Amino acid sequence: MATKAMIPFLVAMMLLTGVCNTLLTKYQDLQCVRNCDSSDPGKIQRFSQPVIQTAQMFIGEAGCWLVVAAFTIYRRYFAKDAPLLHGGYEQVGSDDSTEVDTTDELGRTSSTHEEASPALKPLVPITDDRIPLVGWRVFLLAMPACCDIAGTTLMNVGLLFVAASIYQMTRGALILFVGLFSVVFLHRKIYLYQWSALFIVVAGVAIVGLAGAIAPNPQAQPKPPVPPELSLLAIREAVKIAAVSSGALQTVAGVLMIAGAQIFTATQFVLEEWILEQYALEPLKVVGWEGIFGFLVTFVGMIILHLSIGRTDAGRNGYFDMQEGWREITQYRSIAVTSILIMISIGGFNFFGLSITRSVSATARSIIDTCRTLFIWIVSLGLGWETFKWLQIVGFALLVYGTFLFNDIVRPPLKACVKRKKPEPLLQEEPIEHM
Repeated sequence: MATKAMIPFLVAMMLLTGVCNTLLTKYQDLQCVRNCDSSDPGKIQRFSQPVIQTAQMFIGEAGCWLVVAAFTIYRRYFAKDAPLLHGGYEQVGSDDSTEVDTTDELGRTSSTHEEASPALKPLVPITDDRIPLVGWRVFLLAMPACCDIAGTTLMNVGLLFVAASIYQMTRGALILFVGLFSVVFLHRKIYLYQWSALFIVVAGVAIVGLAGAIAPNPQAQPKPPVPPELSLLAIREAVKIAAVSSGALQTVAGVLMIAGAQIFTATQFVLEEWILEQYALEPLKVVGWEGIFGFLVTFVGMIILHLSIGRTDAGRNGYFDMQEGWREITQYRSIAVTSILIMISIGGFNFFGLSITRSVSATARSIIDTCRTLFIWIVSLGLGWETFKWLQIVGFALLVYGTFLFNDIVRPPLKACVKRKKPEPLLQEEPIEHM
């Protein structure tokens, strides 16, 4: 009973950390780093370091090892018989245990994994016939980590050009690529109504992007205060700028980058599925290893890009100027503080997300993801970062309906589309959403 009582807390913390992650990243993008006192909005430069933000994410993921280490020390030295651990770490084959014979985490039979506290399930090893993921095999996780690098960096670049809510909604395109790749590479079967659901998701993403392009958000890039004597001049200049503004094109480019990034994220999920179908490892350790591999590859890439592009005249103060990025983080307190908070929120989101993934149904997870997007949208509106758009509601409604239809939360509208048997999950191991 106590373990079930923890689930609402875990859901609340997953929502809080997930919402904070997106909003903090957008807040960081809005921080002025050059020409902040200029009356010309075109000369103001804001924090634009998507590669550094990717490194922040991997540091947060690698921080999951702190949880693993703390739990190991606590279990080994302080709480060998703690009630919280019962059912989570009982030795397989012990004489006084009759519940460790079946350890299928999918819920087919009773197991120690099922009886573990929801907060401990990311730390519970799965004892089945799979090979332990140890030794050189751990380096297999570098493959999904590299996909995560490409996907996260593209999404961070896209977030520079779109509002936080449009960013979060566009990420809904992930289900399209996961479905396609699962059919092609994992040989899963998708029913007719699920294919129609994927087309509905595509339509929803397109409408959300169209809403952002038609009505860009001036609030997303707050301007410095203008003296009264320059107000008329500022208005006139703003009209000129608006006439030739590429804001709509930037929004479309941002949406396309975020949607395209889902190809890499879907590839990451499929690779993780392929690896974890053959090898066994605690979910939180999967995140921790990917965080280490991802950070090392990102750091090496940052050095190479800085030497080849960032220090040139064309690349100076750009995305790959590592020296400028470090200066901005160390010189501006708001950027440094948000960097730390982003790392914490990433680590927390992974821990709470994994706890929920293995404790509730797919229906509940889809509803939680929908609530996360709604909260991001509401907070962004409240902060004045974006304006309300009716067309965005239409796109979001299609996204939610398509996702719910695909996950069998709502019934297909036509009886001919109703399946005769329960479909096989696309990803048996439940994908680990990292941000």
